[in-house]
Amino acid sequence: MSTQEEFHRIKQLPPYVFEEVNKLKAQLRAEKRDIIDLGMGNPDMPTPAHIVDKLCETARNPKAHRYSASRGIIGLRRAMARYYERRFNVKLNPETEIVATIGSKEGFANLAQAITGPGDVILAPNPAYPIHAFGFIIAGGVIMPVPAPSPEEYLSGLSEAIGRAHVKPRAMVLNYPSNPTAQTVGLDFYKDAVALAKKHDIIILSDLAYGEIYFGDTPPPSILEVDGAKDIAVEINSLSKTFAMAGWRVGMAVGNERLINALARVKSYLDYGAFTPIQVAAVAALDGPWECVEEIRAIYKRRRDVLVESFTAAGWNVPSPEASMFAWAAIPEKYRSMGSVEFAKMLMERADVAVAPGLGFGDDGEGFVRIGLVENQQRIRQAARNLKKVFQGN
Repeated sequence: MSTQEEFHRIKQLPPYVFEEVNKLKAQLRAEKRDIIDLGMGNPDMPTPAHIVDKLCETARNPKAHRYSASRGIIGLRRAMARYYERRFNVKLNPETEIVATIGSKEGFANLAQAITGPGDVILAPNPAYPIHAFGFIIAGGVIMPVPAPSPEEYLSGLSEAIGRAHVKPRAMVLNYPSNPTAQTVGLDFYKDAVALAKKHDIIILSDLAYGEIYFGDTPPPSILEVDGAKDIAVEINSLSKTFAMAGWRVGMAVGNERLINALARVKSYLDYGAFTPIQVAAVAALDGPWECVEEIRAIYKRRRDVLVESFTAAGWNVPSPEASMFAWAAIPEKYRSMGSVEFAKMLMERADVAVAPGLGFGDDGEGFVRIGLVENQQRIRQAARNLKKVFQGN
């Protein structure tokens, strides 16, 4: 192979849609432009003090500086089991049904590596968070994208896709509350999904990373609340958004013992787990106090309300999300012909506002953008004022 030839796995990946937007953002900031960045899903709030204190306390112990365990320390896995029992009334065996991951993204990608053979067909939503498709593509699988304009249409589309697939699909991906669309589902959705998967002997991978960022009275459910779900399902979860711990990289994969053991075996060859003090601090997070979670949730809700109100007043009708830290909005009619990438670039150049182009989440994301609730209320209102000037100037 020539040293100039593209590597096989890299050739499977499409051009990175966000690259153009990110380059422009960096260029404008280099010119001292104050870009209000609503494009990243990066929590801006500080991690609660008691979690940081536990990290510092543990880090002072030299014994904590040694290699950890790729499955995660048993104390953390027990804390994760306690969380699932307390929150969802789901009992999990921390020895066999839980792996602590280095963030939910790593867990999802390595689970894809563990279960995917060359040419295996995977059903994934479109639009979707990129790892939901590309984790499998990197592993050698083939994605059968299923349009997901709504949860109901996605579920019916899954059934149709299974019927027309030339080979039986290996797995299906669920993600509610959804990134990027912010859609939510109730337990009946998961009951139907589990029934469909069992009928066709298909694995379910459910991403619940935004399960604690919700704005109504009913918390999002876990698929593992469905009787028999553990027979075929693994759920990926995360502390990143719940506790504003994105950079700490702590997540979990829980559920079916066979799938969890496959993930643990792959990870045993690849890593030694997160730094032990981080895992000990994650125990402190999961075991409480939980008032900090309620406050983080309340901050996102206030930002959501300000975003919807101020952007709508500026001339952009942004639907109010029920959960997650994002709004998913159609490009205003006047600008729809531009496409999401050019629209996002135009907002940066003319309004100093960054959003994520929907095309980056799949072909069916074209015509939309994702707006993050990752700036304070004052900055969101300033973004709206900037947008209004642009919209009224055309």
